[in-house]
Amino acid sequence: MKYGIAIFPSKNLQDKVNSYRKRYDPHYALIAPHITLKEPYEATEEEIQEHISYISSVAKNIDPFSIMINKVGSFHPVNNVIFLKVNEADEIKSLHEQLYSGPLEHQQPYNFVPHLTLGQKLSDEEHSDVLERLRMIDIEHEERIDRFQLLYQLDNGSWTVYETFRLGKGV
Repeated sequence: MKYGIAIFPSKNLQDKVNSYRKRYDPHYALIAPHITLKEPYEATEEEIQEHISYISSVAKNIDPFSIMINKVGSFHPVNNVIFLKVNEADEIKSLHEQLYSGPLEHQQPYNFVPHLTLGQKLSDEEHSDVLERLRMIDIEHEERIDRFQLLYQLDNGSWTVYETFRLGKGV
């Protein structure tokens, strides 16, 4: 089965992101707006139990933290993804790094750039046009992150939560 690890932001931020994703992201119906911490990977049921134990210990060792979003970015020319850039707090980098070590260690497909996708799989022309329009929006958002989720992919391609992990020792 295919698994991934992500942070789902507040409903308020998800609603803002979805107002753009509806038009510009063909994956809109497959997963709610999220910050990917670990790209999708394959694991057996036995392996995932070991992973859950490891992920739980990682979560306990990282305190809740704040994220700040204040600009629109793009991965062009690598691919035509438009996103809200999440300023890299040390905690989110540490969380990401730990979720690629121990029993979860494997090659990362991309450098880690925490973000919320607004649009993807756009033509070059559409990408350029949409990016210019979205760069004009005034986005200034900060919120506290106190949990993240292990997800699994259903047969129809959509993603659902397998388990939620709360950050910090107080849980």
